[in-house]
Amino acid sequence: MALFSLSPTVLRTLGCFMIAVAMSSCAGRQKKHKLTGETQYIDGTRSAAPRYALQQVDVESWWKGDGVAGAPKVVISLGEQKAYFYKGSEVVGVSSVSTGEENHPTPTGSYRIQQKSPAHRSSQYGDYVDASGNVVAENIESGVDPRPPGSKYRGASMPYFMRFNRGIGMHAGFLPGYPASHGCVRMPDHMAQTFYRNVSIGTPVVVKY
Repeated sequence: MALFSLSPTVLRTLGCFMIAVAMSSCAGRQKKHKLTGETQYIDGTRSAAPRYALQQVDVESWWKGDGVAGAPKVVISLGEQKAYFYKGSEVVGVSSVSTGEENHPTPTGSYRIQQKSPAHRSSQYGDYVDASGNVVAENIESGVDPRPPGSKYRGASMPYFMRFNRGIGMHAGFLPGYPASHGCVRMPDHMAQTFYRNVSIGTPVVVKY
């Protein structure tokens, strides 16, 4: 039957149906791509995260090493973006990580923990702040980016820092779900604390692809 021959009632019903379908389709697309403006953090803080960035929700980290005997060792997989904690030959913990991005890769190799610092700050990357501590210029490299007059350098916070290769170490930080650091190995806050408690100076650290 031709469309123009349908009764007015049928045409009105058909029109309402088509409008409803179109509206529901648009709503679905909007919902799928909607940006809420909220920022998600594994440890519930904002201090270590770039502005406007979204942090990966951590559903893969776990720990069952309390009371387990055996020599500790950490194996960091760049490909998996995970750190494995061993006691003896047993894996007793796994942490999601964010390692060095393309221009600042985390070097592979075998190392040992050289330093532990619970409230460490970077000597190279951070912000320029004024006398009141307000940020004047953020995400700068000390000695490279010009310092605004009257400001001073404040290193980026790197809680529970576990140095294993020069300026590189494991610490609590922002995890976007991909390599994004300047070479360090960022962990969720609760996993950085756990690893920190269970490593000692000299604990082996292996970084591999």
